[in-house]
Amino acid sequence: METEKHRDDQPEKSLIRQLGLFDSSMMMMGIVIGSGIFVTTGLIAQALPSASLILLCWLVGGVLTLAGASIYAELGVAMPEAGGQYVYLREAYGPLPAFLFGWLMILVYVSGSIAALAVAFAEYCTYFIPCISADNLLFSATIGTGKISIPLSVSTIQIMALAMILLLSAVNYLGVVFGKLVQNIFTVIKIGCILLFIGLGFTIGKTIPIDLSLNPANLSFSQLVIGFGVALVAVSWTFDGWTNVNFICGEIKNPKRNLPLALVLGTLIVTIIYMLVNIIYLSAMPLSEMAGDVTIAESAAKAMFGNAAIALFSGAVLISIFGALNGNIFTGARVVYKMGEDKYFFKRAGDLHPKYKTPAFAIVIQTVWACVLTLSGSFEQLMTYVIVGAMLFWIAAAASVFTLRKKYPDLPRPYKTWGYPVTPIIFIVANAGILINTFVANPLEPIMGILIILSGIPVFYYWNKKRKKE
Repeated sequence: METEKHRDDQPEKSLIRQLGLFDSSMMMMGIVIGSGIFVTTGLIAQALPSASLILLCWLVGGVLTLAGASIYAELGVAMPEAGGQYVYLREAYGPLPAFLFGWLMILVYVSGSIAALAVAFAEYCTYFIPCISADNLLFSATIGTGKISIPLSVSTIQIMALAMILLLSAVNYLGVVFGKLVQNIFTVIKIGCILLFIGLGFTIGKTIPIDLSLNPANLSFSQLVIGFGVALVAVSWTFDGWTNVNFICGEIKNPKRNLPLALVLGTLIVTIIYMLVNIIYLSAMPLSEMAGDVTIAESAAKAMFGNAAIALFSGAVLISIFGALNGNIFTGARVVYKMGEDKYFFKRAGDLHPKYKTPAFAIVIQTVWACVLTLSGSFEQLMTYVIVGAMLFWIAAAASVFTLRKKYPDLPRPYKTWGYPVTPIIFIVANAGILINTFVANPLEPIMGILIILSGIPVFYYWNKKRKKE
């Protein structure tokens, strides 16, 4: 690796550094604050029926994310290229681990997130447009006969989701300036709406006392530990997306300053927002009613402000999801682009549009596959499987800090991980503990996630062979 290629004054290929600190921060927070915060607390309450432990779980999730942000800030300023984690894994461990990360991103993680957010957006549209419904089928058929038959159907929700994916993909295809404008506007509005919800909840909302006793359900110690671990997986999913800003590091102005600030400040702001939102939830409803409620935010708003609040809240959720969807489309394509540039994927994916200077073909690939997942409906189960795989790569990237410091000691590091080496060790050990707990609680999901990652090995050798021939 040539250190010169990572200098700020030498732009990577033809990518233009046109994202400032505000743009980068809005991208980071806009992706992280999607639909998760409006859903997961009800699921967490089911696994961990303790208000004090729920709040502690969110705080631990924020601290772990902050530790990860500090690690990724060092990696990003040392190698300010498009692709983020793909690049760090490539330089630390070689092309195969990097490809497997990219494979997971393309096959399920980013594309599945895009599909999930688009469908969630369409589902919330149902409140305003009743004809958009999973029960309103535009097409239904069965392929095959006898024991081997596959039912196919297309609902108005899927059509609406496809429309959102195509619309925002087109926006990002036409230029970075359009993608960042959409992101900035919708992230500012979404944060404003959430802060308004918090403010009204604390001032005029109907509240109940929060029971902060540690173990009101009298669970055993092992049940509390397993429940806390399961809850941390849900919290990690809700914080997920903070690494995506590293994908666009090749387009951030002055990355040695702006990337660390976007990561660290963004994480702090999101953590504070998440803590306050959860206090509002706990003030609105008893734990027994929260447990298993996947529309916890809507239920809390209704309990605090009455039925009139549901429409306003549904509109706020739509805005939040729309911004997160745009951010995932914007950043995810940069991983595809970097793999194409390295010739470990379709070569055209590594080209930039001659006029718009965007990874146009990479965006097209990402869009097509996200649409396929949306129509198939398979993204929900796949996303459940691959959260464990994503955590494995978080651990590998954190460990790469040690490897890269030894492998490239002279690489410029204008920002270094705070608390090194303790911070990376804590991040690695904590995420490893969460993974072990996941294996104990539900071994099928992590095993399936690992199998999805391993399925990329023969694909890697195909592209590697083709790369050598070229």
